[in-house]
Amino acid sequence: MNYINFSKASCKNCYKCLRACHVKAIKFKDGQAKIVQERCIACGQCLEICPQNATKVVSELDKVKNAIDSNRKVIISISPSFAGYFKMDEGKLVAALKKIGFSFVEENDLGMKVLSYYYEQYMKTNNMENYITTFCPSSNQLIEKYYPDLIKYMIPVVSPMIAKAKILKSIYGQDSFIVFMDPCIAKKIEADEFKEEKVVDAVLNFNEVNKWIYSSGINLEELESKEFDKKVLKNGGSFLSKDDVLKSIQDTIDNKLLHHMNVSGTQDCIDILDSIQVGAVKGIFAELNICRGGCIGGHNMMKNKKEYYKRLQKTKKYLKRKEEREKEDKHKYRELDLNNINFFTKYENKSFKKPIANEKEIQKIMKHMGKYTKEDKLNCGVCGYDTCREKAQAIFEKMAEPEMCLHFMRSRAERLSNVICENTANSLIMVDGDMNIVEINPAAQRVFTVNREKILGKPVGMLIDDEDFRRVKETEENIIGKKVYYPQYNVMFMVNIIYLPKQNLVLVAMTDIMEEEKNKKELMRVKENTLDAAQKVIERQMRVAQEIAGVLGETTAETKVILNKLRKVIAGEEGDIN
Repeated sequence: MNYINFSKASCKNCYKCLRACHVKAIKFKDGQAKIVQERCIACGQCLEICPQNATKVVSELDKVKNAIDSNRKVIISISPSFAGYFKMDEGKLVAALKKIGFSFVEENDLGMKVLSYYYEQYMKTNNMENYITTFCPSSNQLIEKYYPDLIKYMIPVVSPMIAKAKILKSIYGQDSFIVFMDPCIAKKIEADEFKEEKVVDAVLNFNEVNKWIYSSGINLEELESKEFDKKVLKNGGSFLSKDDVLKSIQDTIDNKLLHHMNVSGTQDCIDILDSIQVGAVKGIFAELNICRGGCIGGHNMMKNKKEYYKRLQKTKKYLKRKEEREKEDKHKYRELDLNNINFFTKYENKSFKKPIANEKEIQKIMKHMGKYTKEDKLNCGVCGYDTCREKAQAIFEKMAEPEMCLHFMRSRAERLSNVICENTANSLIMVDGDMNIVEINPAAQRVFTVNREKILGKPVGMLIDDEDFRRVKETEENIIGKKVYYPQYNVMFMVNIIYLPKQNLVLVAMTDIMEEEKNKKELMRVKENTLDAAQKVIERQMRVAQEIAGVLGETTAETKVILNKLRKVIAGEEGDIN
């Protein structure tokens, strides 16, 4: 199950998440980021690093609310790092959690204290070259997936969350609903791995709980502070504070001549594991925490990076108060027999096979990315991979795409735009807000008889009237399809002047229509000559018609006279017709 997802609508291909991911568990396809679960160690870096808030974690909040609404016995156990996150003190937080429906509110520190005993027992009965703690589920994932050869050094004890959950089930009953509140996404995955045992029913992060409390309409000022529930000691023994958990086994560490290394941060964890794997360091007791400074630097708090030391100080003050209070209130504690609870576990090889590209395949991919020479291989890391070669390998694994290379895409875009600009017949000029030329293409250079290098940075007014350019810049209203004649260059243009507000630039695209205008004039002259010729033909035809009409008129009159004479002759009124 993928507990971390990316929103397709929000992902902007900035690759910031991939740059932050030390194990490169993020795949890009068609420009969309996706977590590859088999590679992910659930460090949570991608969750808080995304500038578009495109990531989201699968929430179990509704599951918890349903359990409460069903009148189940719902217990919530809280990581001590809450003190660095919440603005309210622990008393108010406990009261608020009970107000929204939790039956019991516990603090998740007992798990670590109990486990220190089992760590000690394991080390006394097992002689290993190195020992690696298993408190942090994310570092456990790192070893199981990327350093399977080092699993043998992992102390086979459950994490504090699982240990506390087993204790809570023992106290409140196997039918109780156990919820953990923690800043760690890896806890969700770990809980899922123990689902067969039904140990942890749900994991909530600080953000979810904080929003839930404030959206419930609870008036925190009116709440009466309450204490955490059930103070428990193992078999009547006493436990040390969280900061001193490992001191209980320090004698064992010293007796085995081990060097205790406290390592936090993903990269530092990777470095120490690399060193152990190649035998560069030996005889160590490595306490690993993926998050910087431990849970106080968990992913749920990463966005407020500047407040890390503030959170650290608040948490330390709380732990100190808690330690002093526990010394005073020992009589309130109850004993618990843990002999029937199994705190041991087995860590498994979860490594995966990666297809490895040979040199020929790498070079083919490199060329496809436009990496032909040594100078082309910038190794800039913008795409999320440290070197172009690593990127090529990722493409071979289908984890990355060639288009993720910013320089590749820029070079391709520049090549295409340069081809268009340099070969178009249109004259292109770009000027800045001060009307100085910042770019001019070859067609414009030919028309205005200038050299690019000599005219760049000079006022466009040196070439042509810039009145229209200034008006477009000031009004931000583009001019489209205006005819302009420049007699000094004997050229007429159809001009488009466009303002680019984001760049504060004015783009001028000019299409030469001089020949078209000449053709129009020639066509007009032909039309006028044709009309003149037609007029003359018409006039000549009119004259012929008039002449014909005249002749016809005379012959008609003569015919009439003759016919009259003929009629009279026939009537006997006159003699011969002649």
